[in-house]
Amino acid sequence: MKILFAIQGTGNGHLSRARDVYPELLKYGTVDVLISGIQADVDVPFPVKHQLYGMSFIFGKRGGVDIIDTAKRLRIGRLLRDIRQLPVEEYDLVINDFEPVSAWACKRKKIPCISLSHQCAVLHPNAPKPRKSDPIGKLILKRYAPVTAAYGFHFKQFDSKIFTPVIRREIRELTPTNKGHYTVYLPAYSDETIVKQLSLFPNVRWHVFSKHNKKPFSTPNISVQKIDNRAFIESMASSAGVLCGAGFEGPAEAMYLGKKVLVIPMLTQYEQHCNAAGAAAMGATVVDTLDGKNHDTICSWLIDGQPIKVNYPDITAAIVADIIQYHAPQHKKKKGTAVHAVV
Repeated sequence: MKILFAIQGTGNGHLSRARDVYPELLKYGTVDVLISGIQADVDVPFPVKHQLYGMSFIFGKRGGVDIIDTAKRLRIGRLLRDIRQLPVEEYDLVINDFEPVSAWACKRKKIPCISLSHQCAVLHPNAPKPRKSDPIGKLILKRYAPVTAAYGFHFKQFDSKIFTPVIRREIRELTPTNKGHYTVYLPAYSDETIVKQLSLFPNVRWHVFSKHNKKPFSTPNISVQKIDNRAFIESMASSAGVLCGAGFEGPAEAMYLGKKVLVIPMLTQYEQHCNAAGAAAMGATVVDTLDGKNHDTICSWLIDGQPIKVNYPDITAAIVADIIQYHAPQHKKKKGTAVHAVV
């Protein structure tokens, strides 16, 4: 069987999850990997057949998406050409992690496209939602990468096809400790803003991993360095807590490691506000921005915040087996509940 595994390259969570999904897909045939997007900071340990420009939202430095830079970098002609030319018809199965080129190519050619992503879980009626509605944001999330069937991940299982997070093996193999520092990853804020606000807590040691950093630097209580996968997970595993954006994989990994978690959703980013609502339901602290008005909340989290305890079993193999059983050509007429039996 020939499988196309299409991965969103904006942010790091999709590629981190793919590290564990890819070897499971290999058990069932040959796998061609497609990555689109220009905002990832991590490499993947497997070959990439299709590296496409895609359609990325560019992180800003003031807490949200940089709309102007996003518009400048948008390549509509290139996107449409890639959608037309991608040979999705050559594959027996297309697995999609919120990747628009393959999703729209499949829709155009009326080929099944199976979502294996967090975003499809966010759209589920039972998923936590923010108090403030955002019809446009919800529509963008729904239409960005259309699929014909969906299997999703969230902080908590609330449907038979919504599962707890894929925790990559390198995180599962860590032994958490507490050396007293706090690990920080806020890609939508500038280094200057982060240092200014964290300097208000001079008795706290902060390990900041920056998307914008070009040269490491430090202050008496803050170290700032560029993203490095090994350094980041070691810092997180030995931290007292994690301060991060309201993505999905980052907070989920921090919860798995038993850390206290504070998340800051990106401004006007519907998915992250949904994630923040889900993280809050798990016991995380949420603030809307990194600025002085939230100083007291952050201070309370530092003093009184509690580690989050979760049970995230390793069921990636079972989920992939379930998808193969229901959607691969040679299995379509068979019935079974491989995943449902282990969850």
